[in-house]
Amino acid sequence: MKKEPRKMIAENRKARYNYFIIDTYEAGMVLTGTEVKSLRQGRANLTDAYAKIENDEVFAHQLRISPYPFAYYGNHEPLRVRKLLLHKQEIKRLTGKTREKGFSLIPLNLYFRNGRAKMTLALAKGKAAYDKRETIRQRDEKRDLARARRHYQVS
Repeated sequence: MKKEPRKMIAENRKARYNYFIIDTYEAGMVLTGTEVKSLRQGRANLTDAYAKIENDEVFAHQLRISPYPFAYYGNHEPLRVRKLLLHKQEIKRLTGKTREKGFSLIPLNLYFRNGRAKMTLALAKGKAAYDKRETIRQRDEKRDLARARRHYQVS
């Protein structure tokens, strides 16, 4: 089966800065009609979002999907808790991992695949302040190296 390219909706850009990404999972989402229409307009924000496992089900919290502007009635609540769809084995594995100290489930991005809204969930461990400084240092070194490489290729 050929995979259709992803149509990116939203991305949590701070996640890779604030967390060590251990593993990633693709999850479907249970949405209402106005939420899907709003997502198609790209009106989502993952900044403070996280996922929680409750009663062997996974739920996304603090995921903001703005109200659909053309809905007269029956519009959705922007910050409502949304159910995520994962395989039972994945949920069991994530339950065991998230019970360990320091691990959490963080949404990395939202996208459409084959017309269905999907979310990439990351099993992540929080970074300490010195880890964040190390990440910044590595990024700056990589940028300087690329700049020097471009300079020598041009000359």
